[in-house]
Amino acid sequence: MLTIHEILETIKMVQDENLDIRTITMGISLRDCSHPDVETACSNIYEKITRLASRLEEVGEDIAREYGIPIVNKRISVTPISLVAEASQTSDYLPFAQALDRAAQAAGVNFIGGFSALVHKGFSQGDSKLINSIPETLSATERVCSSVNVATTRAGINMDAVCQMGQVIKETARLTAKEDALGCAKLVVFANVPDLPMFPRTTPLWPGLFTESGNRNVSLMLGSAARGW
Repeated sequence: MLTIHEILETIKMVQDENLDIRTITMGISLRDCSHPDVETACSNIYEKITRLASRLEEVGEDIAREYGIPIVNKRISVTPISLVAEASQTSDYLPFAQALDRAAQAAGVNFIGGFSALVHKGFSQGDSKLINSIPETLSATERVCSSVNVATTRAGINMDAVCQMGQVIKETARLTAKEDALGCAKLVVFANVPDLPMFPRTTPLWPGLFTESGNRNVSLMLGSAARGW
């Protein structure tokens, strides 16, 4: 049972110290959405996200009302799209990002992360195509966030990726210049991305969000601004 003192302390933290639940994040595996045909793959992605996340906004609001603590952002993270899209016969990954954006809008979430690639050990074809698509993607979508991991302590630094990401950042800034280069605020370049298998990988920088491949189809994570978990 909560004591009166604890209740008053919580109220004080919410009112005076801006206590909130910074995020509620649903991680969704899209491994089974791959398909050689781009339209089919994008349709699979949209259908799965909207089906599984259809009540995420509603449940988030219910939690906020029940506990009296506001939830600032509702997010979705997905399997790195470089892995999902690699099976499709295309060099342009913008349609995948647009499918993510539409799904996020339909689900009523603020952001969707996972337009991502892990290239610290080298590039696959899917990685290269995704990185080349980042500037156009971040300028053409509203909720999609992107990340690329270019180095780890164990594998070393992919210097080709570091060089390329510098060019990607500049091009993203150019394409979103009229929006104060907002595209760059939706992009993270990682070294030593946190290793959290089967759960959403989340950081204080929300664009870095994506879901690790594993045996979970869906997972859920809360992030508290007060305790940072």
